[in-house]
Amino acid sequence: MYLNLLACEIMVREACQVIARSPHICDVTFLDQGYHDRVDEGRAAIQAAIDLDRPTPYDGVLLGYGLCNNLLVGLRARSSPLIVPRAHDCITLFLGSRERYNEEFAGKPGTYWYTSGWLECRTRRGRNVMDQTSGVVTATYEQFVEQYGEDNAQFLIEALSAWTEHYKRGALIFFEHDHVPALEAQVRAICEDRGWQYEAMTGDIGLLERLVAGEWDPKEYLVVPPGHEIVADWHGGVVAAVPSEERP
Repeated sequence: MYLNLLACEIMVREACQVIARSPHICDVTFLDQGYHDRVDEGRAAIQAAIDLDRPTPYDGVLLGYGLCNNLLVGLRARSSPLIVPRAHDCITLFLGSRERYNEEFAGKPGTYWYTSGWLECRTRRGRNVMDQTSGVVTATYEQFVEQYGEDNAQFLIEALSAWTEHYKRGALIFFEHDHVPALEAQVRAICEDRGWQYEAMTGDIGLLERLVAGEWDPKEYLVVPPGHEIVADWHGGVVAAVPSEERP
């Protein structure tokens, strides 16, 4: 098959791993991290990537995303079907299954998750006052000082950091291809600074691997036929497909 994977840039390493082992020809496009917090912008960017004209239609356009704050809702399949993991967010893709995702979240719901891609995006984009929540780049500390003064800048940063009180554990999901000691040191330091328990666990890229291998079990993946769009499914399937209205 001739496939196209559209994925968040935080899974560059994992996606490249599975594409290298896929029996199919698979193009890939990585989109900006943080679209689950900028949903309208992200949905438009993903739809634009789906809509790009190509001489040969794909046998499937693969979405390397979970539902992610309803980011995928409203995306429409054009000439090629969309194949979507039945996942609430990208953590499911890094843990390998909805079952493991549910077990982790039921056992320790106050967990903030880290992967090599998340940390690399954070480093590449530079420190900013929002980077520890969503990765949305709004302003650097220096820009806050320039605009509001040093005391006010510090107050604003502390207020924006109040979200950390809702978490008790920082969990690093790592893989064989990661530089584990360096990653562990970064996440341990973050957890110590925030007073969180630190934990590391082995990830599972099986869900991504089956996606690019064309093994689309209906229990794990939704296939959206051309002329249909994605909606949220609150009855256990996470996502579903309905006929789309004709609109731009």
